[in-house]
Amino acid sequence: MSGHTENEITIAAPLDLVWDVTNDLENWPRLFSEYAAVEVIERDGDRTKFRLTMHPDENGKVWSWVSERTVDRVGRKVVARRVEPGPFQHMNIRWEYSEVPGGTKLHWAQDFAMRPDAPVDDAWMTDNINRNSRVQMELIRDKIEQRDRERRTAPVNAR
Repeated sequence: MSGHTENEITIAAPLDLVWDVTNDLENWPRLFSEYAAVEVIERDGDRTKFRLTMHPDENGKVWSWVSERTVDRVGRKVVARRVEPGPFQHMNIRWEYSEVPGGTKLHWAQDFAMRPDAPVDDAWMTDNINRNSRVQMELIRDKIEQRDRERRTAPVNAR
């Protein structure tokens, strides 16, 4: 068995701003509520290998793993996978960006399978990812829209 999720949100901001903010790995702890730290391990062109560390869960456990992601700005997509899958047999992620009336649509798809000895099964993880993706996407939308408002209303320095 395996799990698959798809979630999307429209952000009332230009695609370039949405792209820049969501692909600024070093600032993910300020963008996502679930991440405590990001450590970039290696960069090679459009590919980045990095370690994500989450805030402690309700039992005090801190989850951390290494992922690799490749950005394709021209194609408006990002593909990622967990290099250290932990409780997953595999975890593959795809982000797609598109311009739509009123802003930018951000679409996330995740394909994964839990290991047989994982503490949860595919169905549980599917529900968890769907629930958390909505929360994170709303936070991201709100932060980017606020940044866009501030950018548009900032005074222009006359020279």
